[in-house]
Amino acid sequence: MGEIKIAHMYPDLMNLYGDRGNLICLSQRLKWYGFNCKITPVSLGEDLDFNDIDFIFMGGGSDREQDLIYRDLWKRADRLWIEIEEGMPMLAICGAYQLLGKYYQALDGKIMQGLSFFDFYTEGEEKRLIGNIILEAEVTGEKVTVVGFENHGGRTYLNDSAIEPFGKVIKGYGNNGYDKTEGIFYKNLIGTYLHGPLLPKNPDIADFFIKVILMRKGIKLDKKLDNTIENFAHEQVKKMILAG
Repeated sequence: MGEIKIAHMYPDLMNLYGDRGNLICLSQRLKWYGFNCKITPVSLGEDLDFNDIDFIFMGGGSDREQDLIYRDLWKRADRLWIEIEEGMPMLAICGAYQLLGKYYQALDGKIMQGLSFFDFYTEGEEKRLIGNIILEAEVTGEKVTVVGFENHGGRTYLNDSAIEPFGKVIKGYGNNGYDKTEGIFYKNLIGTYLHGPLLPKNPDIADFFIKVILMRKGIKLDKKLDNTIENFAHEQVKKMILAG
């Protein structure tokens, strides 16, 4: 029924805490839906034909890795922003999410510029925000819970009230531990601190991306998968977090 092409940005530098599992999840679910999936790694300096991809993924990395890829991403920034505006689905985790904002200020005061796609900034603090997290999100058009794991020293602050968070924190820290927001949601882009990885435990979010990918190719997804195992895992994690 066709091939879905995914660009995995900087997999050798940005892949903390099992983030690659998001691609394994998407690939397998696409196969169950009847579609082949080709995942193409994109490293520093390599060409990327945006016309030939259906989804962009970038995982988390340390400050050093973020600094390295920023210069490479900057060269692609104009075209990447056009693609985001036109609805390209994208998942950006942790450090990749931070790079979408104005800047990241490290503990030593050093400022690392971001792509300034969105009006938010991140400040590093000594105490890391670590633990399981539950969100309430409306990415799919209805309220769903999202579970995951966060581990970040940066505190992200959304300057613009028009920026929609990925979700509202029920339990955990989220963007900064204060305002109960987590991540951002813009058109078909999700930026988030949730590792774990995110998609296997949250099939609703995985299918949000799949439906968007197919819709942009003129394909309507009518088939439904049996998510009994995925939903059981989701509920078990949710119960564990709420009981903790």
